[in-house]
Amino acid sequence: MRIHVNGRNIEITDAIKAYVKEKIGKVATHYDQIQGIEVILSVIKNPAAAEKHIAEVRCNLDKVKLHLEESAESMYASIDLLSDKLLRQVKKVKDKSLSTKDKSSIRTDSSQDASEEEVNIVVGAMPEE
Repeated sequence: MRIHVNGRNIEITDAIKAYVKEKIGKVATHYDQIQGIEVILSVIKNPAAAEKHIAEVRCNLDKVKLHLEESAESMYASIDLLSDKLLRQVKKVKDKSLSTKDKSSIRTDSSQDASEEEVNIVVGAMPEE
C-alpha cells in the first residue's frame, strides 16, 4: 500500500511527510483491503480565516472510495483529526463488509429451508385416491 503526500500553498517537509505516514499508516494496519491513500495538505493564505490548515485524504478500499477533510489551527492538529476520522470510517466499512457476508449466508440457508417446507406441505395436502 502506498501513501502519497501532496501540498497546496505549502512546502512538504520531510518531518511533515514522516508524520503523515506514521499517523495514516496506522490506519492501514486495521484493514488489509486498502489499495492506496492520497493525502493533500493545504494552507489558506487569508488572514481572516480561522482554521487555515486543511488536510484531505482520498482512500481507495476494495469497493469503496473515501474522501475526508479536516481543518485546524496547525497542520499537525489537522493531520491528527484526519487520521482519527479515517480510522472510524475504515472500521465502519470493515464492519459493514463483514456483516453483509454473514447475512447473505443466513438468507440463503433460510430460503432453502422454507422451500423444502412448502414442498412437504403441498405433497401432504394432496388427497389420496
